[in-house]
Amino acid sequence: MPNFVEMKKELLYEGKAKRIWSTDDHSLVIQEFKDDATAFNGLKKDQIKNKGVLNTGISSAIFEYLIAHGIPTHFVKALSENEMLVKRVEIIKVEVVLRNIAAGSLVKKFGFAEGEELKFPLVEYYLKSDELGDPLFSLEHILTLELATKDEMEKIHSLALKINELMQKFWFDRGIDLVDFKLEFGRAANGEIILADEISPDTCRLWDLHTGEKMDKDRFRFDMGKVEEAYAEISRRVKIHN
Repeated sequence: MPNFVEMKKELLYEGKAKRIWSTDDHSLVIQEFKDDATAFNGLKKDQIKNKGVLNTGISSAIFEYLIAHGIPTHFVKALSENEMLVKRVEIIKVEVVLRNIAAGSLVKKFGFAEGEELKFPLVEYYLKSDELGDPLFSLEHILTLELATKDEMEKIHSLALKINELMQKFWFDRGIDLVDFKLEFGRAANGEIILADEISPDTCRLWDLHTGEKMDKDRFRFDMGKVEEAYAEISRRVKIHN
């Protein structure tokens, strides 16, 4: 039987892919993963069978790996097939994108060739705002909007690069190229900057190391088919190496 902390109480927030529930412990919340899938800022919507379950397992394994390598995260433990117990954080409204290989908007907006390996990891910041289309913006924008302090952004930048280094190895060991991925950070109760949200095929571009096959949400975005199969294969590779 779950203890009182692990019981969902009030729905605090519902986003495109997750629900956040309060618990009897104010410092902890339950993050529930949904099967809903969206793309192009919500213009395309559908459901991917078992996505919530698969992403919970993948994200839990990745958070455990990152914690073991010294990265502070909100993850406490997995509760069920599609729920995890996490620390309550104040999400910083900055989406951090790490790019190792050119794809997506880097190709469309900056003229890179898809698949071109970047000379060094590229860190980008996007305003977390569906209404404004999550625009790319600069450190100066972040400071002007008072979304985070300079010290906080230096910490976020440093953590993002370290996470990228760890995740490249994590995926390489599983026969996968980490093309790019999105991170979100939050302020814990003590003010510490910690990694939050999720890391899954929803938030990463993952290509098979040998065939180049796309094994992530791009399969949904661009109607490539076999979306659930790709997520399930990522889950399988994560589990067999844990």
